[in-house]
Amino acid sequence: MLLPLRFRYLFFLLAFCTLPAWAQQTGTIAGRVMTTDGNAAESVSVGIQGQPLGGITDSEGRYRIGAVPAGTYTIVVSFVGLKPAQQQVTVVAGQRAMADFRLAESTAQLQEVVVQGTRTNKFNRSNSVDVAKMPLSNLENPQVYATVGKELLTEQLVFSVDDATRNVPGLQRMWEPTGRGGDGGSFYASRGFVVSSQLRNGVAGSVTSTVDAVNLEKLESIKGPSATLYGSALTSYGGLLNRVTKKPFETFGGEVAVSGGSYGFHRVSADVNTPLNATKTLALRLNAAYNYEDSWQNAGYAGYTKNLALAPSLQFTPTDRLTINLDAEIYRGSNIGKQIIYFDHREQVKNLGFSRADQAPLDYRQSYQGPGLTQDSRSTNLFGQVRYRISPSFTSTTYLSSSRSYSQGKGPYFYLISNTVYALDSLAALGKTAPAAGLARTPGVHSLYRADQSTNSHSDTYEVQQLFNGDFQLGRLRNRVVLGLDFLSINSNLDYFGGSIDQVRLGLGNNAYRAFNGQAVDAAYAANSALAHYLVTTKANTYSAFASDVLNLTDQLSLLAALRLDRYANKGGIYYTPVAAYNQTALSPKFGLVYQPVKDRVAIFANYQNSFTNLNTSFLDQDGNTHVTKPERANQLEGGVKLDAAGGRVSLTASYYDIRVQNILRTIGYTSAFVAIGVQDGTQWSRGAELNLTANPLPGLNVVGGFAYNYSTFVKTDDNVNGYRPATASAPYLANAWVSYRQPAGALKGLGAGFGGNYASDNKIVNSVSQGVFTLPNYTVLNASLFYDQPKFRLSAKVDNLTDKQYWIGYTTMNAQKLRSIIGSVAYKF
Repeated sequence: MLLPLRFRYLFFLLAFCTLPAWAQQTGTIAGRVMTTDGNAAESVSVGIQGQPLGGITDSEGRYRIGAVPAGTYTIVVSFVGLKPAQQQVTVVAGQRAMADFRLAESTAQLQEVVVQGTRTNKFNRSNSVDVAKMPLSNLENPQVYATVGKELLTEQLVFSVDDATRNVPGLQRMWEPTGRGGDGGSFYASRGFVVSSQLRNGVAGSVTSTVDAVNLEKLESIKGPSATLYGSALTSYGGLLNRVTKKPFETFGGEVAVSGGSYGFHRVSADVNTPLNATKTLALRLNAAYNYEDSWQNAGYAGYTKNLALAPSLQFTPTDRLTINLDAEIYRGSNIGKQIIYFDHREQVKNLGFSRADQAPLDYRQSYQGPGLTQDSRSTNLFGQVRYRISPSFTSTTYLSSSRSYSQGKGPYFYLISNTVYALDSLAALGKTAPAAGLARTPGVHSLYRADQSTNSHSDTYEVQQLFNGDFQLGRLRNRVVLGLDFLSINSNLDYFGGSIDQVRLGLGNNAYRAFNGQAVDAAYAANSALAHYLVTTKANTYSAFASDVLNLTDQLSLLAALRLDRYANKGGIYYTPVAAYNQTALSPKFGLVYQPVKDRVAIFANYQNSFTNLNTSFLDQDGNTHVTKPERANQLEGGVKLDAAGGRVSLTASYYDIRVQNILRTIGYTSAFVAIGVQDGTQWSRGAELNLTANPLPGLNVVGGFAYNYSTFVKTDDNVNGYRPATASAPYLANAWVSYRQPAGALKGLGAGFGGNYASDNKIVNSVSQGVFTLPNYTVLNASLFYDQPKFRLSAKVDNLTDKQYWIGYTTMNAQKLRSIIGSVAYKF
């Protein structure tokens, strides 16, 4: 899919305007630093003797020093505990000089060495360029975020973003991917609000189904209302998920892997990087993966999931000032929908005869559907980034993003129906409205309604974002500034159609449930030409400008102030019902304070953050007057402490937050013509505490852990739920932990094992006066891994759900989760 014509012109203009910079009389020095045993040397200083230029190696030992004047230099590599090394290089203007190093460990200071595989907090990522839209360390940032890096993903043998999220404190998956265009992938809860993965490298990158982790460098979970820097269309009051992808580099390398295991799972993946020219200014990286897995419910009979992911990335650095990245993510998937069970809105929980999922008369391993209920989904994301260093203090970065999600096929879903609702439906079919008797008075489940919502839908998202970053002094005060312009366009063309297909009693044999299949659904549609269609055809453009400044009043005290101006223009269309065109303007401020009583070790922080939701509707008040809705708003106050102690071996964030949502539209009555009477004064509170820890207490031993508590309640809203916890808020208590040990030296160096899991407390997915309370019970799910990692190969195995725990996720729904699975993997590295 090509970018729209206006974007192609803009991209060409940006590239053309940077051409004069190619003649600059400077070059670049780059390379990789390794230890004698073949491990990457992370966080090693690389400097130019006699020059104030240098860099730090990343997790793969790579470094890059830009803006080096033409000439011959001595490169010095040093780190406490490592023997220093030197190498002479010649820099030619406009070209890249390569200097690789292999270092020997020094036993004299071995206990201070921080080298991968020896003594390093390898799961900690202490810096980010996306969270604040500027390079900023975690201690300097007054916002809370958690990062899951590829090191942890590799050790846990994680293949999807969904599995990666289990390492994020306070994040709970509530709904598996539907595969429907416009829906996105999985839905999560964060700080009491629904969150989905819609951002990639800080800009729009929508998905349709499961997101493969083959191209994932790290996953950032950014907490709290974040509209000031990210806007409101792609974020939630609880935060956002940002997928940071792998980038090309200057040398040839990569790995291929084959995996297989339970439920017919098999996977092939590859990560290949290569320079494309002699000067190594042009590099290509390709990540690809293919997955197939049968359903764990009646495995191989009624369900499967298969996905293909391709992610090519091209990087061109013609000069030390200019970098151009072009990349794509292409996802293709086919699956039979997950077994999601709903509750009829007329249903009172007491009529079911049970109020918890583990009491339901359902066979946990049973699939209540047959074959052929297949859905195909596609996502095609194209990205461009042009980064130009205007001067040592200022940088320009331009992002272009084009995302298209598409789905076609069937989407089965189910309703638990009590004796009471069945009796009411039976009376309605006979044209009677008298109260149900007999059967209706006996609590219990009568049957399972089986329905389909097919789809033929696509959604297009385009974004252009221009950032200007500065790092400069005003007098004695350091300023780190980002100025941004953003255009976001979301065009929806969604068509959901279908309805009830049949009903079936519970407790029957396997074959009794296979009548609900693709052929049956097609026959039902052929017999009913008047299918219910649910259309979403709205188009909306958002024009934004924002600015943020981190001001260092002293070396230990900094202030953050930011403001966003957002102009939302909805062109109208259909959102299930006709929607008129409308425009809204909103301001979103953000403030933060960081004080470091121990410089670069301890930070005390506080923040105020804001988000909003554009509402396209009007309402009648009690006097019959019509009012246009204002944007709904969420305001957060948060405070806490961040630590980076013991030489980086302990990283901790602890915080308390209070989020208050205002301007919620609520119904207070009806007119004589049954038109709703409303008032826009509803409020929702969400407050709680979070703890995030990564640590390396002993050589080879690494720990990741988190805890979160959330209290959410409707304070002023409809009487039916006023004072109740929202059914979409997830479990109030969540915890995660992972402990691993990797042998740091000797004959078994690289051999290791990991163990951990997740805990969630009871989750009220139905919670109201009219329906009562239905609970998904608390659960503890344990996982383990075993690995043998060497420079040229890696052998891995994992067990997910080690104890074969039966548990459910959902919000307003219940969805049984996979039982124990075992997977092994072999990877060859080159």
